Amino acid sequence: MPDFSVVIPARNEAKYLPQTLRALERQTRAPAEVIVVDNGSADQTAEVARAWGARVLSCPERGVARARQLGLEEAHGDWVATTDADSLPCPEWIEALDQASAGHVALYGPMRFCGVAPAMVGLSQLSYSAFLHTCRVLGKPNLAGANMAYSRRAALLAGGYPTVEAYEDVILGQELDRLGKVAYVPAALVETSGRRLEGGVLPFLWRHVKNVTGHTRGYFGDDRVPPPEN
Repeated sequence: MPDFSVVIPARNEAKYLPQTLRALERQTRAPAEVIVVDNGSADQTAEVARAWGARVLSCPERGVARARQLGLEEAHGDWVATTDADSLPCPEWIEALDQASAGHVALYGPMRFCGVAPAMVGLSQLSYSAFLHTCRVLGKPNLAGANMAYSRRAALLAGGYPTVEAYEDVILGQELDRLGKVAYVPAALVETSGRRLEGGVLPFLWRHVKNVTGHTRGYFGDDRVPPPEN
């Protein structure tokens, strides 16, 4: 039975982070550790994480890929499960991932919005599941950082997260798929904040299409990776 480290990258997430940490406290199988990687926050993110008993790592250089990579490198568990600071893993999340881990190098599960109209909750889960199924059929599994897990050893062997502005989770997932078996775990549900819809459904879908097609510049707004110096 492998140990699971949960890694959460966070930048200015003091408002949402307590709900995520509370969801992890309710796991039917407790993770070996919860790591919050503070990615240069200007609010109380680090203090909130420590108050909840999380292990806090500092990653002042901006970029979610850098934050995820630090969490991967510093994790103690045989497996790393990742989620976002505004996401709520279901109580059976770690247990479901653990039960599916044998013989695999990576796992991922369904997601849906929370805090939105009931119709949107159901629609988001249905559409995202259809999207994941299409990716599997095309032989390009789409592992999202809000709900994925992987063998730490395999991820390091694959080179870890590439230093890109976005899509780093999907790229790592596809590299892991080349190393071994990757499985979809329907019982490992994660709900994620509906704040991504604040600008409207169409702008959200457009950003997602740009992300999937590799056009990631500006995806995270002020969290963007600074351009290299000349």
